[in-house]
Amino acid sequence: MKKKRYEKLADDIAELIHIGVLQAGERAPSIRSACASWDVSPATVFKAYYLLESRGLIQARAKSGYYVLPQSKATVFTSNAVTTPSEKSAVAMNTPTIVQVSDLVFSLLESVRDRRIVPLGSAFPDPALFPVQRLAKSAAHVLRFVQPETLVTDMPLGVLELRRQIAQRYALADVLLSPDEVMITTGAMEALNLCLQAVTRPGDYVAIESPAFYASLQVLERLQLKAVEIPVGAQGMDIDLLQQALAQYPVKACWLMSSFQNPTGASLSDVKKQQLVELLTAQHIPLIEDDVYHELYFGNVAPRPAKHFDHDGWVMHCSSFSKCLAPGYRVGWVSAGRFSQQVQRLKLMTTISPSIPAQAALADYLQHGGYDRHLRKLRQHLQQQYQAMVQAIQRHFPADTQISAPDGGYFLWLTLNPAINSLSLFQQALAAGISIAPGPMFSASQQFANCIRLNYGAVKLEEIEPAIQRLAGLINAAE
Repeated sequence: MKKKRYEKLADDIAELIHIGVLQAGERAPSIRSACASWDVSPATVFKAYYLLESRGLIQARAKSGYYVLPQSKATVFTSNAVTTPSEKSAVAMNTPTIVQVSDLVFSLLESVRDRRIVPLGSAFPDPALFPVQRLAKSAAHVLRFVQPETLVTDMPLGVLELRRQIAQRYALADVLLSPDEVMITTGAMEALNLCLQAVTRPGDYVAIESPAFYASLQVLERLQLKAVEIPVGAQGMDIDLLQQALAQYPVKACWLMSSFQNPTGASLSDVKKQQLVELLTAQHIPLIEDDVYHELYFGNVAPRPAKHFDHDGWVMHCSSFSKCLAPGYRVGWVSAGRFSQQVQRLKLMTTISPSIPAQAALADYLQHGGYDRHLRKLRQHLQQQYQAMVQAIQRHFPADTQISAPDGGYFLWLTLNPAINSLSLFQQALAAGISIAPGPMFSASQQFANCIRLNYGAVKLEEIEPAIQRLAGLINAAE
C-alpha cells in the first residue's frame, strides 16, 4: 500500500535521527521550515510529528517546538560500495578541445587584487557581507575547548560535528545523507579536482558547460583532459545536445553547475535535473555537480540539487562555505556516492585534511551563530544589488545589450554587440579602474568574444551606478 505523505515525512525524519543527522536533545525542524523543505502543508507536518511522538522519537515542548529523544540503539549507515564506471566503446570523431585558458585567468585574478580597481570581474561577493566577527568568536571558543586527539582522528573525513551540520543542510534540500557520506575538503575546488581525478585519466573526454566557470577549464587543462562543450541557455545546459554528445564521444564524466551557473546564472529545472541524472546513470557516467551557489537563491524556495534525484550513487556533489559564509576559511565538502572511497584515498595522497580548527569554528557557528539569519540577509542584499545593476545597465548600455536573468547567485552575463571585443574591453576597463570578466575565459574554444560577466555582489550598492556608467562609456565609444 502506498504511504501517505505524512507517513513518508515521518519516515524521512526518523531516518535523519537514526543516522545521526538529528541527535538527542536537538530541535526538530520547525513546522515552517519542514513545510518549505518537504513541500507539504502544516497539517501534514503535524500528523508526521504526532506519528514520530508515538514512536518515541521526538517530544513536544511547550512554546518551544519538537525535540529529539535519546535512542536506545543507533543505526550504522555506510556508504555505497565502490564500483568502477563501465567503459563505453570509442567512436570515430573529431578531437574535442584541448583547454588553454590559464594565462587569461591569471590576468583577471591579478587585476582584482588591486583595491583601487572596482571588482566587477571578481568571483566573490564583497567581504563585508560575511559575519567575520561572529566567526572569530566561534573560532576563539572552539580553540579553548578543542580535544587534542581530534586533531588526528578527524582526518581525513573532517570534523564530525561539521559533517553532521552539513548533513542537516542536505536534509533541508530533501537529500538524506549520513555524516559519513560527507568528506570535508579544502574548498569546493579540491572536491571537484578529486572527483575528476577519481573517474578520469589524461586524454579522457569530459562534458562541460559552454560557457563554463573558468576554474573548471583550468582543472581540465592541468589534468590533460579534453573538453566536450555543451551549450548553456537560459534554462541551463542543453540536455538534448548532451545526449547527442554522449552518443558521439566516449565521455567519462560530466561536470556542471545545476543552479545559478557561473557565469550565466542559469539554473536547470527539477524536471531537467532529474532527466540529466537519469541519462547519465543509464550510461554509467558520473555527474560532478558543482553546487557552491545553492544557498544564494532569490525568493523563498531553495533549489533542489541534482543529487536529490540520485538513487544509484552516480552524482558526486560538491559545495563549500566560500561563496556564502567564509571565503578565507577554504572549507568545502563532497558527497561522492559510489566513488567515495576513491576520492578519500586521493585526498590522503594529497592534502590529508583542511585545518581542523577552521572546521570546528564553522561547526560551532552553524550550531550557534545564526547561519540561516545571515543567509536571509545575504540573499536579500544580493537581490537588491542585482536589481540595481540591471536597472543601471538598462539606463546606460546600448539598447541591443542582452542581459541574463538569474534567480540567485551574484553574476550577470551580458551579450554585447558583435562589434565589441571583450578582451580589448577588459584592458580598456582596467585602465579606467574597473575589472570585468571577458567571455573567452569561460570557453575551452575561446568563444563568447562579445560577452562579459559582471559581479553585482562584489561592490557596494552606491558603487554600481557610477561603475556601470563608466563601463558603458567605453562600450558606446567602441561601437
